[in-house]
Amino acid sequence: MDRADIVHDNFLRRVARQDLDFKTSGLSLTEAGLTKELLISLFYSQALSRQLDRKSRKMQAQGQGFYTIGSSGHEGNAAIAQAFRPTDMAFLHYRDAAFQIARAAQVPGQTPLWDILLSFSTAMSDPISGGRHKVLGSKILNIPPQTSTIASHLPKAVGTAYSVGLAKRIKPEHQALVDDAIVLCSFGDASLNHATSQAAFNTTSWNVFQGVPMPLVFVCEDNGIGISVKTPVGWVEATMSNRLGLKYFKCNGLDIVDTYATAKKVAGWVRKTRQPAFLHMSCVRLYGHAGPDVQTSYLSSEQIETTEAHDPLLYTAKTLINSADLSTTEVISIYNRIGERVERAAEQVIKLTRLQTADQVMASIVPPIRHCEPNVSMPQQQRQLIFGAADTSALKKPQHMAKMINFALTDLMMAHKEIVLAGEDVGRKGGVYGVTQHLQKRFGISRVSDTLLDEQSILGLAIGMAHNGFVPIAEIQFLAYLHNAEDQLRGEAATLSFFSNGQFCNPMVIRVAGLGYQRGFGGHFHNDNSLAVLRDIPGIVIACPSNGHDAVLMLRESLRLAREEQRVVVFIEPIALYMTRDLHQPEDGLWTHPYPLVDSELTVTFDTVGIRGNGTDLAIISYANGFYLSAQAEKILRKEHGIACRIIDIRWIAPVPEIAIINATADCKHVLIVDECRSTGSQSESLMTLFAEKSNQSPARLAARDSFIATGPAYGVTMPSRDDIVNAALVLVNSELLNNQQPKVEV
Repeated sequence: MDRADIVHDNFLRRVARQDLDFKTSGLSLTEAGLTKELLISLFYSQALSRQLDRKSRKMQAQGQGFYTIGSSGHEGNAAIAQAFRPTDMAFLHYRDAAFQIARAAQVPGQTPLWDILLSFSTAMSDPISGGRHKVLGSKILNIPPQTSTIASHLPKAVGTAYSVGLAKRIKPEHQALVDDAIVLCSFGDASLNHATSQAAFNTTSWNVFQGVPMPLVFVCEDNGIGISVKTPVGWVEATMSNRLGLKYFKCNGLDIVDTYATAKKVAGWVRKTRQPAFLHMSCVRLYGHAGPDVQTSYLSSEQIETTEAHDPLLYTAKTLINSADLSTTEVISIYNRIGERVERAAEQVIKLTRLQTADQVMASIVPPIRHCEPNVSMPQQQRQLIFGAADTSALKKPQHMAKMINFALTDLMMAHKEIVLAGEDVGRKGGVYGVTQHLQKRFGISRVSDTLLDEQSILGLAIGMAHNGFVPIAEIQFLAYLHNAEDQLRGEAATLSFFSNGQFCNPMVIRVAGLGYQRGFGGHFHNDNSLAVLRDIPGIVIACPSNGHDAVLMLRESLRLAREEQRVVVFIEPIALYMTRDLHQPEDGLWTHPYPLVDSELTVTFDTVGIRGNGTDLAIISYANGFYLSAQAEKILRKEHGIACRIIDIRWIAPVPEIAIINATADCKHVLIVDECRSTGSQSESLMTLFAEKSNQSPARLAARDSFIATGPAYGVTMPSRDDIVNAALVLVNSELLNNQQPKVEV
């Protein structure tokens, strides 16, 4: 027999016989703050979760459902849901169906039975994911959907909790949480050991240590096993009971009365103190880890049966009989009636339409547009006061990219109070390269925050603040450091709209200093010429300016995309061009630009490219440092070799402005793609494909070697240089005269 059927039969048999000799807390309903009606309601939530688990396994076996991961054994979390409010945002463990059902009972008009069945069957009418995945979640219940949640949701829970206090001081236009809200985050005991969860605990303690309000409850649902690996008995309590800044509570998740009483105590303490708590709920895991998992491959029959003997529904049945005056027949009747309702509903659900086409699946990758208030107009006198005399004077003169980005951030933060800047060293120091200099003095520590050194926490902070209506600008100091935390973008930020059918979004801009060509500094730790980790994430916008003028306009567009279109934008800033002023010779100032006025009509949208020159002999396509070097090469090609070029700056790495690129090169005899990123996995690969599929031209490619970057004199030898570009262009243009063919040029 399926273990689900065995557990089901055990419940019916043992309740009928009153074989319920369990040790409980001994708390009365009155002492716990429960009524008989509320206890019965909680049992309903538990039983519905159990019956849905049973049905989902059958649906999968019959090909009518897809991927199951059950909540059986964790139904005690229904009491936790009841102890908190529906206005408390909850990032849930995948075994928390009973939590969602119990919370739904607190909000009129909810249909959790149907909602969860629709998710099981991947019906398009699934109200949370639109049939994209079996996930828990609900917009009206303040439950953002999670998928695997192996600790990756903890950093954003920390960020959301942080945002609650911040929102009291800075009311964002799209604030989602009430001022006294609590944020809940549940996970399993195995996830406790993940580096991401440890980072989240550390960040929480770090904030509490400094007196920052953190209304956050970590709920560890400890069933003693992670897939097949047992958690040492006592490990969770030993490692978390004395954690700095986290008040530890413990409850028996099998005992609904004890769990509710403890959870109420936790809720009251956190809501009053605005400090975080760790709620350790012991429970069991019935059946296997997920659908096809066979427990007998790693557990003995005796171990499995011992676990099944401690079914939390049996504990609740005992309490109903002893404290709510229900008979065994009435308990069994409630349980069976729920099962019958699930069966009838499932018969209808399996007939509903499922996703069929790529367009249907992809419809929610790009979030929906939302209404935003227009820019706040600031009097000139106040604007000058914020900038300060020195920078007000500098605004009138051509500046390098770093200063221009600083000016743009200032203007954007003046216009939109919900923009907050966060990252390591961005505040008092003003960033490693001074790009955020003076911003903390201009806007205060609430809006320009120095974070601890942890990229997962920085990105989690941004995601969490975005959940509560802020538009965060998070800084990652160097592109190479992003790899410590890339899953926060890939697995969390980018998937939220997709798995919630556009109902939940986390709009933000991530500023990252990156790419190569720094002279003698850092090697590959501070120079990373690969954007591949970002390029393959669906829905993310990647901006990469080559000069200060474009950087200002692209940063404004990036913030517009975040505020209005709820996009996740990664803004790559080429380090080597931050302070660059000259193009051809010292003091020529040709790479500085006047600051584009805020009220100018200039824009740089991601369907456009930058074009320098109008020659038709050769089009050079590049971006960032490559565009700068190509501009140097263009002068040599024109003056010394009589080749008329145009240089095309793609500016947007994703989505690539394909139509604009094809149009910009249509009348050129030759095309050379210059890519400072590595040959394998670089933008040049997709550009070569673009021309192969949508153009009659056959471009040549000049890309960096597949190598890390060295420090010292060899800092640039693995990447295209000005002279490499000149030579590649000459080979390309002259080859037609010599051989009437176009060679493939690579470095």
